[in-house]
Amino acid sequence: MARAIWTGAISFGLVNVPVKLYSATSPKTVRFHQLSSKTGARIRQKRVDPSTGDEVAYEDIVKGYELSPDRYVLIEPEELEALDPKATKTIDIEEFVEESEIDPIYYDHSYYLAPTTGGAKAYTLLLEAMREAGKVAIGRVVIRSRQQLCALRPTEGVMTMSTMLFGDEVVPPDRIDELDAVGEAEASKRELTMAQQLIDSLSAEFDPDKFRDDYRDRVLDLIERKAAGEEIAVQPEAEDTTPAPDLMAALEASLAEIRSGDSDEPAKKPAAKPRKSAAKSRSAGSSGNGSGKSGSGGASGQSKAASTSKSGSASKSRAKAKS
Repeated sequence: MARAIWTGAISFGLVNVPVKLYSATSPKTVRFHQLSSKTGARIRQKRVDPSTGDEVAYEDIVKGYELSPDRYVLIEPEELEALDPKATKTIDIEEFVEESEIDPIYYDHSYYLAPTTGGAKAYTLLLEAMREAGKVAIGRVVIRSRQQLCALRPTEGVMTMSTMLFGDEVVPPDRIDELDAVGEAEASKRELTMAQQLIDSLSAEFDPDKFRDDYRDRVLDLIERKAAGEEIAVQPEAEDTTPAPDLMAALEASLAEIRSGDSDEPAKKPAAKPRKSAAKSRSAGSSGNGSGKSGSGGASGQSKAASTSKSGSASKSRAKAKS
């Protein structure tokens, strides 16, 4: 059963909605411990003063902010405690905005909000009102002595809360020098059309269950095999030296592979053009029958007669076989 990590209330205006906070995600990262290769014992880290080589007790450690190399401002714990945000136990909503106005880059961690005992009606009212308005609530909350910006969004039967980064915590893209080349590069109309066709052919409804962490699965499989005593031989992978393909060639190849229906099956070949000898024989048949129209009918009649003769011979053969 899920365990609440915070209890408080959603506050907007004079309305308070009592809620509990639950984590909405459960990362499945495979974690390793550091061990001694000689004894197999787990490594223990120590806090050591490099100037003396002696271990420093926890109570003798202070916090310092580095101003320049080897120059620090020392901050006492009491000074930080005086600046801690007041633990109000409320999610204080400051405004409602359109969800489309929020760049997803600002979202950090996700949580579920559930009503506490007696708060179901107020919770449902807020959930339905926000869903009808199509709005997202922006507010502040203090969790573990840290004030955080947050967004409340109504989803299927539950209110979700996402902590957010503050504006100065998001790096503006204009700091990336390589992006200067984007303004200088131009795509042709044909390239753009093919890129759009490729996007259309790969478009689908998002289903998160279709995607798995393949690396994590391989790591867990390796752990299970080694735990069972299997010897694992690691084969070095050859470095890929294939040059980058031409953009148009890559687009065309990608489209051809998708249209084939299966990457293992080659794309269908175009229909073969009629040979010149067949065209000449049809032309000769037409001239021998007078007008082009009657000649065309004669050629058609000959092919039908040949087809009827073949089917008749096949029927006689089956009749003899039965007798």
